[in-house]
Amino acid sequence: MRAMWKGSLGFGLVNIPVRLFAATASKELKFRYLHAPCHTPLEYRKTCPTCEREVPWEEIARGYEYSKNNFVVLSEEETKAAAGKKDGLIEISDFVNMEEIDPLYFQKGYYLVPDGPSARSYALLQRAMQETGKIAVATLTLRTKESLAVVRTYGKVLSLSTMFFPDEVRPWQGLPDLPQGVEVREKELQMAKELIASMVVPFTADKYQDRHREALLELIAARVEGKEVAVAPAPEREKVVDLLAALQASVEKAQAGKKNTAAEKNGVSPSCARKKEPVTAKK
Repeated sequence: MRAMWKGSLGFGLVNIPVRLFAATASKELKFRYLHAPCHTPLEYRKTCPTCEREVPWEEIARGYEYSKNNFVVLSEEETKAAAGKKDGLIEISDFVNMEEIDPLYFQKGYYLVPDGPSARSYALLQRAMQETGKIAVATLTLRTKESLAVVRTYGKVLSLSTMFFPDEVRPWQGLPDLPQGVEVREKELQMAKELIASMVVPFTADKYQDRHREALLELIAARVEGKEVAVAPAPEREKVVDLLAALQASVEKAQAGKKNTAAEKNGVSPSCARKKEPVTAKK
């Protein structure tokens, strides 16, 4: 695994050289566009409509359109220079509690690894943050863009998650069709709370899988082997006629699911657990 960025992690007067590694990788299947009659992959070319020719990479510039068809052109050096002294620095400004940051702000996750003779200071910061339960708010310039970020412990390493700046998060108040003045019946509310309580479990990341990607891979593998695969139609969801009845049925289903899971953990099949009769004492 190659580091995608090298710099330093600074807080107060402490400076820790670090390397940045991507902590996540999209597993989304990437499809190429083909010409349907011959299955030839289509090419993507950058062309200039004024010069009427294809443009090589060395002739491409970065421009900001400040008004219609009017641009300010910035070179790569000018873009980097705008970062100033922060280029190559993850600068910690504050330590906060994790629950104070809404997940809506998070973008992408990375791992921070010590670079060179910084293992001791890295381990010190990691241990201190782990034992205090605090996370760090920081800024860094990554790929010519300044980003807000948080640094926190993950297992035995420090991780970094880039964040949106507050003005990048759109206000929810402007969303259309938000419910206003809708009556919430107390009985339905209590049943909804009961449904939530019946579905509460400890979070286990391995439990959640990308079923759609797995189904696509199975379909692709079958096609490669020359098999014809019949795709089953998606099941129709039942229309909710009585909200209270639907909530009650959902609670019963969730509770039954928990009982089946508990029975399986105890080595008893769900069917046996349901059929088991209570034992009466002999006189």
